[in-house]
Amino acid sequence: MKTHIASVPLEQVLRLLNHGPATLVSARHAGVNNVMAASWVCMLDYDPPKVTAIIDKGAKTRELMEKSGMFAIQVPTVSLLKLTYQVGHMSLADEPEKLEKCGVQLFEMEGHDLPLVGGCSAWLACRLIPEARNQETYDLFIGEVVAAWADTRAFKSGRWQFETADPRWRSLHYIAGGHFYAIGEAMDTAEGMPD
Repeated sequence: MKTHIASVPLEQVLRLLNHGPATLVSARHAGVNNVMAASWVCMLDYDPPKVTAIIDKGAKTRELMEKSGMFAIQVPTVSLLKLTYQVGHMSLADEPEKLEKCGVQLFEMEGHDLPLVGGCSAWLACRLIPEARNQETYDLFIGEVVAAWADTRAFKSGRWQFETADPRWRSLHYIAGGHFYAIGEAMDTAEGMPD
């Protein structure tokens, strides 16, 4: 599973999320793993890189994040369309076998006690920055990205390669009611893209 996974330098982390994909959020505490889908996840800062995520009070993943102080953000692919929808609409509180029923395959990266979802194109390991007021009032969580990885079949040399990658590697973009889009056609300005 890890054959095509490469580390992404922290200064390039923003490129993993700046195209606005649907994401999977995962966390672990006391031997309990969970994964949920989240659309309201975005970059917040560059140095060090930080992300924000809106996680509802009823989400088991939120409880695991708060107790462990760590969480992961993943970019699911077209191949994970059904899984992404299912983990977003099934609760671990109601379905103790949620991850198995949804077909979630977890793995870890050395040095990080986080459940990472196989088949994604990018993974961000995050340390929770506790902000009690934001979390309680707005369900807004802030995380500092401490490590990141991407699958080189979709992201390499600091860039997404959607236009040349197998279409199954495209990122998902959630609309509503089970309706998603896959990232579309690439376009460049006449000036090109800076390094």
